[in-house]
Amino acid sequence: MAADTAEERWTPLTWSGADAIPLFGRDYRPAKAAGTPVVCLPGVTRNSRDFEALARYLSQIAPKTRRVVAVDFRGRGRSGYAPWETYTPATELDDVLRGLDAAGIDKAALVGTSRGGMVAMAMAARAPERISAVVLNDIGPRISREGLQRISGYVGSESPVTWDDAIAELKRTQGAAFPDLDDGEWMRLARQIFREEDGRPIYDYDPALKEAFEAFSPDAPLPDLWPAFYALTKIPTLVIRGAISDILSTATLEAMRQAHPRLATVLISDQGHAPLLWDRPTKERIGEFLDATDEGRWPPRLAD
Repeated sequence: MAADTAEERWTPLTWSGADAIPLFGRDYRPAKAAGTPVVCLPGVTRNSRDFEALARYLSQIAPKTRRVVAVDFRGRGRSGYAPWETYTPATELDDVLRGLDAAGIDKAALVGTSRGGMVAMAMAARAPERISAVVLNDIGPRISREGLQRISGYVGSESPVTWDDAIAELKRTQGAAFPDLDDGEWMRLARQIFREEDGRPIYDYDPALKEAFEAFSPDAPLPDLWPAFYALTKIPTLVIRGAISDILSTATLEAMRQAHPRLATVLISDQGHAPLLWDRPTKERIGEFLDATDEGRWPPRLAD
């Protein structure tokens, strides 16, 4: 899977948070947009580069192309760094709503990976009128403590010295989640996670994010996200789960199915948290789901 990060595929979208923090997104605009726009929300330490493959597919290749905006949350990617106390889903939701206004998008489908899915659920509770559909990538209303402990072990780590070191670190912390990646794919993943400065890979997020993550400690009582998830029961929702995920358990997914009887699900074999959304079948299933919800065919016929 060769990486494709050609900047000409997107244009910068910039706006500001309520506290004037500069915010950034990648705006992929097809020649003719036929479907509802999509807004992609990344994981806790991740950025808009994670959605390059999906955004390119939905905006340029899918049968019904659509505008895609991939967001950098504050403190990640090209968005500005802020006081760590503002690195919360509530503030990130406010930033996203302002981003929708800046982009001139009244209503969008949301694709949320991990933390981004939490923000999507929060938007369903606060501003459901702005959502046409939601794709939750390996996240639900109950988060497995095992996965949180693993993530807390590397958030805020010192950046590696070389790209070989970066790949070695990714294999150490995420190798169990992605057992089938080849060397080229590990480099592709590294390029999504790290930026380059003077030839050196640098984690592309504010190191102070560690302080915010510790406030969401795996040793503390976990937040109750069920009320936010219940807000999705009237919104078309697709849940993608990595078959070896340590964040979204099979038991939680089944409870989500019980609470949301028209929930569509996709299981990604041989991937953990969170599925990379690189492969063509997964991109096609997301596109089919979005097409179906645009046309009122909910749920679409998607099988695990």
